[in-house]
Amino acid sequence: MIRLIVTPKISLADEPLKIQVSGLPPSQIVTLQASLTDEKGVFFHSQALYWSDKAGEVDLEQAAATGGDYTGVQPMGLFQCLKPEKLFHRLMKQDVMQSPFRVRLDLFDSFNLFSSPHDQSAASQTVERWYVAPGVQRVQIRGSRVRGALFLPPGEGPFPGLIDMFGGTGGLIEFRASLLASRGFAALALAYFAYEDLPSFLDEVDLEYFEEAANILLEHPKVGGAGIGVVATCKGAEIALAMATFLPQITATVCINGTNAMHGTALHYRDLHISPIPYKLEHVRQMPLGLLSLFSVFGDTRAGANQGSIIPVEKAQGQLLFIVGESDQNYNSKAYAEEVMERMRRHGRKNCTLLSYPGAGHLIEPPGSPFCPCSLTSFFTLPLMWGGEAQPHAAAQEHSWREIQKFLWHHLCPTGISKL
Repeated sequence: MIRLIVTPKISLADEPLKIQVSGLPPSQIVTLQASLTDEKGVFFHSQALYWSDKAGEVDLEQAAATGGDYTGVQPMGLFQCLKPEKLFHRLMKQDVMQSPFRVRLDLFDSFNLFSSPHDQSAASQTVERWYVAPGVQRVQIRGSRVRGALFLPPGEGPFPGLIDMFGGTGGLIEFRASLLASRGFAALALAYFAYEDLPSFLDEVDLEYFEEAANILLEHPKVGGAGIGVVATCKGAEIALAMATFLPQITATVCINGTNAMHGTALHYRDLHISPIPYKLEHVRQMPLGLLSLFSVFGDTRAGANQGSIIPVEKAQGQLLFIVGESDQNYNSKAYAEEVMERMRRHGRKNCTLLSYPGAGHLIEPPGSPFCPCSLTSFFTLPLMWGGEAQPHAAAQEHSWREIQKFLWHHLCPTGISKL
């Protein structure tokens, strides 16, 4: 009897699964497929070919895929390579509290890369991938100006606190904050434009807004410690670097594929004003398949005329961790991070670390998130290029997620703070 075994059946979205097949004839070619439908009704799928061993078994922790969406030993390859049926859609969980992604896994005991919905699989399983652990609470935040969602781990705490931000897509994105709360952090998913009554377009960065968010978090009875962390991507990472530089409340900052200067939007904080490096929209490139490349839109951070826009990161008192994908096609993020490291060395500062991942693109997210080299956004009619290659990008997501959590626990967790 052919059996498809997937464990655990219910898990957090960032946890690995064990996928095994048994009951096959020896040296049998099989096709494994994964599929799900997201909250917008978009169908995602992936598939890979394997040969059974002498015992008639396939164990994805040991067996190498020979074809399909990936090759080689990739235990979570079916999840990492999920791709949309409608081109340029990005898989991103919206409602993290009420429902998981339900992923169906099908086994076909033959070569079946071009299957139809009417083909009958030899075995199938459905697993649930959740973005919150049992007991995690979500609290809507509406301060005098601040808009977001605070995720609190189960228990009385106190817990280390952090702010989680994304980039130029705007809105409120919660899936990373909810996963961090599931790992023991009080995590505030922070919106800063294009959400509720916030400005629909980010025309300037008012750092006092982010200072208010930090203070809301610090004053929460379940948040402990003298400071908080920030985890941020893209434009959010640019803002996070400014927060680390000018706000003493920020003691640990993770910048994922960000910049080292203000680009396109000025920064205001009390009497401080930093003018931006203007976007060079005339350098937008349209690539094959109609993809847009913004890589050359961002001005030269080494040019003398732009030095007033550089964030004086040497003033940061907390710890900094830079995560960069060397194949990022949105920002030259590796160069920006290296400029920060060079500036810190010149000023005798040692409170920064750089993790650089060859082959990784712009959207470095928690593990289990499918590789997304390009997607549509709300501000462009054509899809944007994010870059990267599937296998090294997936490896970067797995490694960086572990390192981010280690970094945050080390710098945000004094004695007396709860650690799950």
